Amino acid sequence: MKVRDTIVDLLSTKSHSKPSRIYDWVMLMAIVIGIMPLMFRSHTKLFWYLDLISGLCFIVDYVLRWAVADRRSRHGRLMGFLTYPFTPMAIIDLLSILPTLNLIAPAFKLMRVSRLLKLLRIIKFIRYYEPLEIILAVIRRQGRILWTVCSLALFYIFITALIMFNAEEDINPETGEYLFRNFFDAFYWAACTLTTVGYGDLYPISNIGRAISIMSSIVGIAIIALPSGIVTAGYMAELENRRKNGNNEKEEEKKGE
Repeated sequence: MKVRDTIVDLLSTKSHSKPSRIYDWVMLMAIVIGIMPLMFRSHTKLFWYLDLISGLCFIVDYVLRWAVADRRSRHGRLMGFLTYPFTPMAIIDLLSILPTLNLIAPAFKLMRVSRLLKLLRIIKFIRYYEPLEIILAVIRRQGRILWTVCSLALFYIFITALIMFNAEEDINPETGEYLFRNFFDAFYWAACTLTTVGYGDLYPISNIGRAISIMSSIVGIAIIALPSGIVTAGYMAELENRRKNGNNEKEEEKKGE
């Protein structure tokens, strides 16, 4: 039982013990060397070994998490073991392991999906990199507010695109066609303007179109600033809560001693 407790502490993202932190960094390194071959077109022997080492780390991690699934599940002990392979992160873990099975047993063919499955290893960063895990927790907590802001942004993009599509009717002298050939072009322009990206491939050429563009840019800055402020405030609150919880755990440990 003590061994299982040690494994649970090792895998816990909320644990601040030294072994848990070392384990997180080892897994982060495994993810990095696992996606490194994706940055190159050529395949060398070194990449083969890096991929193998990374995959073996993922296999060990998957087995450990399954072994203590009952301790980390809200369901009963048996249901914890049975349902774990079907949880979202467990499915991602398993899919990221499949390319390694192809290395170990060449007869296990994955065709062209092997390289694409390795991209799933990037998602594993969320589990071991605390800042990303905090951001995800903030998004879950502020999900309703962020969804409201996102809906507002999409509605504003649609309205702006509709106005611009009907207002900008001049012919582009460079192409001899309408600036916005279809509504999707206008929607694309409105999205780029709202996010202040401004690729420059589509831009109004009439005075009324430019006036609409100015208004869209000004209002767009305010809309884009909303989720940034919400996430920042939520991030600071989450850090404060974790700091308090960490202090409470330390005080309980001292009392237990």
